[in-house]
Parts: sequence; structure tokens; C-alpha cells
Amino acid sequence: MGHTPQVTYISQSKTSGSLILSGCFEVDEWFVLREILLKMLQDLPSSLKTITLDFKTVTSMDTFGSWRLASFIKSLEQRKTIVSLDSCSSDCLEIIQELKEFKVPSHVSQALKPVSVNPITLLGSKVQKSWLQFVSLVTFLGRVLQSFWSCIWDPQKFRYKSFIKFLDYTGVRALPIIGLVALLIGVVLVYQGVSQLEKFGAEIFTVNLLAVSVLRELGILMTAIVVAGRSGSAFTAQIGFMKLNQEIDAMKVLGLDPYQLLVIPRILALMVVLPLLTVFCDLVALAGGAYMSMEIIGLSLDQFLNQLQLAITPATFWVGIAKAPVFAFFIGLIGCYEGLRVNGGAEDVGRRTTKSVVKSIFMVIVLNAIFSVVFSILKI
Repeated sequence: MGHTPQVTYISQSKTSGSLILSGCFEVDEWFVLREILLKMLQDLPSSLKTITLDFKTVTSMDTFGSWRLASFIKSLEQRKTIVSLDSCSSDCLEIIQELKEFKVPSHVSQALKPVSVNPITLLGSKVQKSWLQFVSLVTFLGRVLQSFWSCIWDPQKFRYKSFIKFLDYTGVRALPIIGLVALLIGVVLVYQGVSQLEKFGAEIFTVNLLAVSVLRELGILMTAIVVAGRSGSAFTAQIGFMKLNQEIDAMKVLGLDPYQLLVIPRILALMVVLPLLTVFCDLVALAGGAYMSMEIIGLSLDQFLNQLQLAITPATFWVGIAKAPVFAFFIGLIGCYEGLRVNGGAEDVGRRTTKSVVKSIFMVIVLNAIFSVVFSILKI
């Protein structure tokens, strides 16, 4: 394939000139070619009476390129400009002549026109689509709960090897990234806290700020977001490619339940692992905060621990941990749900994976807000 199409105008007199065509005039360059010719049609002088199209440096041309040129020539002739073609093959010339007379059928022209949509109709369509997605998700949730119940009544149906595998994948292998994020959270909170509280001579209360923020909110929130981006997306991609390869259909043919094989081990592993990752995140964040406190305000480790003990209660710790299984359940649920909806090819896997991450993070933030309101009402 040649290079990008180019059209250069050379003026010979006030009433005559030539266009040098070069490059690839094919469907792949359709939009570029269209813009070039439309702009050239506007820029050509109105006094132009004769023009020559030189095809010498055109590297390739297909039907689409010929059609575009035929439309361009027809527009010039409507302006009473005489057009001649130079170095154009007989086959190409014949195609251009035929396409000049071609008329797009009326039903095709109508279909190509932009459709005006009533805002109320558009809103109704969006609401209906959202409702159908909600019903689909609730149906999926019912199937998952049914599979949970089936595994409880018949433990032999539960896939312990898959469960242990996902404990390792979603838990142990996530420790480095969780630890790095937690360390940076602790360092940043102390640094920002000290810079504000030192104005009032209350730098010691930076420890209180760090402890309450990390244990109640930021520890579980950041852990859940990292897990949603890491494990939730992986669930969608893994199950999605299994569906494309017809492995899920093969399971059904063999009488196996894909929910028990694929969904339940992933969700249960995430529900077990996320509270443990949250504890790890809390400890690393507090360790990072302790280091920064010793560096910036000169606290000793004993002073930091004493102030930490005064700042928190058991409820402060358990509030954050209580959220973890709920967040994990919805992250795993959304990841598996989007994976099972993959249909059409590898491109759809990428699209569903993106949706999975966005929906999971959105759900985590919404659930966190709901928990905050509930705990506030209960005065916890």
C-alpha cells in the first residue's frame, strides 16, 4: 500500500491549471481523501475554466477512491470547468466515467442521514437499558446465591483447588502493590497533617488523623480499589476468553455448572482475602506514618504507639474490616458477571474488562458512602 493521498494544485494561468494526484486512493484513506478533495474544491479559483488531473504518481486506486474522484470531477463540471485526465489507465477511466453517472438509491440516502432523536425518547431508552442491565445483574446474583447454597448442602461440589489457587492469586501476589500503596498513603497523610496542624501547635494529633483515616476509611477503600483493578479485571478477562473459546459451553455439555466451577471459588477467595489485605494495608500505612512522624516531628516509637492507643478504639478497626467482605463480594460478582457476558471477539473482552473495573470501583465508592451514613446514624 502506498503513502497517504495528496493533491497539489499548480496554476498555469488565470483560467487553467492542473492537479497532481499522488499516494494511495483506497478505502483505508477514505476520510483523508474526502477532506482533501472537499478543501481543494473550495480553494480552486472561481475563474478556472480548464483543469488537468495528473495520475502519474498515484500508487494505487480502488473503487472507493474512484468514486471519490468521480464525485470531485462531477462537482467541477457543474461549475462549468472542463476536466481532462492525464496518465490515467483505460480501466480506471472507465470506472470513473461509470461512477459519475451512479446515483445513490433514495432509501440508502435516507439511511445515511443523521436521525433526529427526541430527548424524551433518548432518556426513556437509557432508562430502559439501565433497567434491563439491573434485572440481568439481579438474575445473575440469584444464580450465584443458588450455587452458594448448593455448595453448602453438598460440599463435594465446591472446587477447593480452584479456591486455594485464587487465594494465592488475589491475596499473596497482591501484597507488593498493596504494601506500596499503603506505605505512600501513610507518608502522605502524616506529611500533609503536620503541615496543617503545626500552625496550631498540635502536631501530635497527626497520629490521630492518620489512625482514624487509615483504619476507618482509606485502608479498606484503597485496598478494594487496587483489588478491583487487579483481580476484578483478571476475572473478567479469564472468564471472557473461556467463553470465546467455548470452554463454558463444553462444561454445560458435560453437565458441569459454570457458576460452581468459575464464579463461586473466585468470589469466596476474594471475600476471604480482602479483609486480610486490609489488615496488611492498615499495618503498612501506620508503619509509614510512624516513620514520617519520627522524621518530621521527632516522635519516638513509644510516643507514637501511646498516642495511637489513645486515638483509636476497637470499633475504629472493626469498622474498616466489616466493609471488606461486602466490597469483595461485589467486586467478584461484577468481574464474573462481565466475563460471562463477553460475546463477539477479543475486542469485547477488552470492553467488558474496562466496564468491570469502572463498575467495581464505582460500586465500592457507593457502598463506602452507604456504610459511612449507616455508621454515622448508629454513632459507631
